[in-house]
Amino acid sequence: MPERLITHLRHVDLAVPDHARQLEFYTQAWGLTPEHGETGLTFLAAEGSPEQYVLRLRKAAEKRIDLIAFGAATAADVDTLAARLATAGVQLVSEPAALQTPGGGYGFRFFDNEGRTVEISSDVAVRAHRRIEAGESIPVRLSHVVINSAEPEATRAFYERHLGFALSDTLMHPRMGEMMYFLRVNAWHHSLAIARCPHPSLHHASFELRGLDEYMRGTGRLLRAGVEKIWGPGRHLAGNNTFSYFLDPSGNTMEYTTELELVDEDTWHPHLYDFTQPEVSDQWGTANAMNEFVAKRSFNDPDKGLFVAPPV
Repeated sequence: MPERLITHLRHVDLAVPDHARQLEFYTQAWGLTPEHGETGLTFLAAEGSPEQYVLRLRKAAEKRIDLIAFGAATAADVDTLAARLATAGVQLVSEPAALQTPGGGYGFRFFDNEGRTVEISSDVAVRAHRRIEAGESIPVRLSHVVINSAEPEATRAFYERHLGFALSDTLMHPRMGEMMYFLRVNAWHHSLAIARCPHPSLHHASFELRGLDEYMRGTGRLLRAGVEKIWGPGRHLAGNNTFSYFLDPSGNTMEYTTELELVDEDTWHPHLYDFTQPEVSDQWGTANAMNEFVAKRSFNDPDKGLFVAPPV
């Protein structure tokens, strides 16, 4: 595994057919703040996060993941990663340069093995953020992103080999084999996870709340607002985090979570968990049962923009 130069997850960018409806959902129901934007393009921040934005919505004919963005510590690290990827034959979308997105910075973009666009950047201006208060049930930060992959073993290998991601845990099924890989770039149990699926797409994006009380208040607020819940509330074994999964108006799965595990990277050994065991999916036993019908809700529509870079 190469030296790890990626420091953290920055944001996820989504193309959506009904921009206005999505924007209303994420601001009025989900609890994000629109910081920048223009017609058909909005950058949404989490009040507790120093990132300029954690979610970008772009109006488009078809929904897809436009971009997953990660941070690096320095411009030199950005240059090193770009050179490493180019030498390995990875297709760059753009060479390292000044970024034109909110907060500026220095970065580049490339396609991963399945054609998703990934950005790595440094020196992005820190957003003026604040401490989320007790009882305030809005996202503190973007916790992690889970992608569906038709080739999860190859996708895991890509992120480990080229970007220094480390495996934290694996979920498996006795008949279907390994089904999900949890990967980290820092002490958080996972910033990215890869799920087995018939096609590449977004599985879910997860937003961390302040604590258990705020997580439950947020879950209840969405339920009272009539937002469709897929699964939860409960607590996973892998990552030890809480979960409540909901569908946004475009059919993307979004998660409220809290208490994601911080691991000791010097001593951590990955587990292989059988997710047919009820306590693996939900330690508490409070969530609705995970079955094939629940799982398929997060298969999402296939991404049709693979190996096509989104507009800046």
